[in-house]
Amino acid sequence: MAAGSFSAGLSGLNANAEYLRVIGNNLANINTIGFKASQVSFSDLVSQTLGSPSVNPAQIGLGVVTGSITPVFNQGAIENTHEATNAAIQGAGFFVLNGPGGRTFTRAGNFTLDSSGKLVTPDGYAVQGYTQTDSQGNIVTTGQPTDLVVPPGVLRPPTATTTFRTVTNLYAGATTGSTFATSVQVYDPLGASHVATITYTKAAAAETWTYAVTVPGAEITGGTSGTPYTLGTGTVVFNSSGVLSTVNGAAPADVAITTPTWTNGAAANSLVWDIVDANSVASLTGFAAPSATSSISQGGSAPGQVIGVTITSNGVITATFGAGQAVAVGQLALGSFNNPKGLVKVGSNQYGESQAAGIANIGTAGTGGRGTLIGNALEGSNVDIASEFTQMIVAQRGYQASAKSITVSDELLVDTLNLKR
Repeated sequence: MAAGSFSAGLSGLNANAEYLRVIGNNLANINTIGFKASQVSFSDLVSQTLGSPSVNPAQIGLGVVTGSITPVFNQGAIENTHEATNAAIQGAGFFVLNGPGGRTFTRAGNFTLDSSGKLVTPDGYAVQGYTQTDSQGNIVTTGQPTDLVVPPGVLRPPTATTTFRTVTNLYAGATTGSTFATSVQVYDPLGASHVATITYTKAAAAETWTYAVTVPGAEITGGTSGTPYTLGTGTVVFNSSGVLSTVNGAAPADVAITTPTWTNGAAANSLVWDIVDANSVASLTGFAAPSATSSISQGGSAPGQVIGVTITSNGVITATFGAGQAVAVGQLALGSFNNPKGLVKVGSNQYGESQAAGIANIGTAGTGGRGTLIGNALEGSNVDIASEFTQMIVAQRGYQASAKSITVSDELLVDTLNLKR
């Protein structure tokens, strides 16, 4: 009897000592970025069955054991850091890292740029993401993530303008011969800017306008200084509701424009005037409102040095350069798991993959159940100091009670030995 009570009390000491160790580790990491507190659950050991005439079994437990120690992945507090390369995850998911030990994962987004412009953790692990772009400058996220590199101060090459769009209304009550002009800045393949002007002239036919797209003649090989060089002409017609009905005698569609070579030696641009978007919405209208252009957009940019970066909610890293121009240079990858509690802590705020966690599902923020990102911010530890102190008292009382049971068992054993005297 005494031996059983001794072992049961000893198991209680060991279990509650481990409980206190977990609580101590949680409290030690109360200010650790992205730290997730662990919780302890106990399980009873196998019980000894005694002989009994009762219908129900008579059993005596043999003690307690630590059943599990698992991290709690509830959201930590988000704090603004004013560091452009910092990011916090709002919701599920982990940043993907690559280092000497292979691929790991973390919730700590305190990233910096190293001497080569690579986005890294404080201990040098490379942050993984997507860097390939398509012809429209959009990040391609279908391949495998790689190291993200954003070298500051490097001169980025120019992007020639391939499309431009103007949202314009042409006054339905305009008289024949009335004109309206709007200008768009476009870039040639060398990054030099040119002003393309679209001049609309009201024709005699109802709801009909002609247009001419011109650039300064001095900027075109074979052009004349002081005389606009015409790149394209045509006609647009609106119906009685002011909706665009035809462009150049056909159903509304985008207009392709090709420039001759530029006098600065740049090759010719192949431009597309985006008149109808992907949702079949025309950018030209003919309502009874003053002729005006409410929006202008184009896809080119001049060369420039990267002067800063920002991280958007879906993880796109946008580099700013030149006179406020911006371009997407990469997108952070996030990993998710069916059972994140099964991940293995490997230190330095990182987790390693395991069979218990399942296969990593790598993708982008805001998709596939993964959370979104908050730039210029970090996720703090989710340790609740009040809860930890309460659990510390419970663990201490459990330890004291187990110790007391050992003391009592010892006294009973002494009394038993004294029976012979």
